[in-house]
Amino acid sequence: MAKPRKPLVWLHGEIKTPPFSREARVEAGTLLRRLQEGDSLGLPHSRPMLSVGRRCHELRVRDEDHNWRIIYRLDSDAIIIAEVFKKTTKQTPKHVIANCERRLRLYGQACSEKNKEEQ
Repeated sequence: MAKPRKPLVWLHGEIKTPPFSREARVEAGTLLRRLQEGDSLGLPHSRPMLSVGRRCHELRVRDEDHNWRIIYRLDSDAIIIAEVFKKTTKQTPKHVIANCERRLRLYGQACSEKNKEEQ
């Protein structure tokens, strides 16, 4: 029996055409599906983003004229998408890192509150 796929939880961003080309959208979807199925991705597709937090990674999607990044966290029960952005500089912008940290923190707080209510 196959393991169920982990759901994707979108905190911010989306993958749609435009601005993604059809090919880039398909590549991003394929890589996210592999993550949902439990595959471990490494370079050149994904790399750890310890600057954002534990279990956080950056998915790399090449497009016609752009490089896209999808910041995600691998939780035991889901893949959390914190940001989707066009990479224009060598380093990830500080505001992107700060936004991801904030979104993931708020998500964690909301999950904790929900778990308390269910108990």
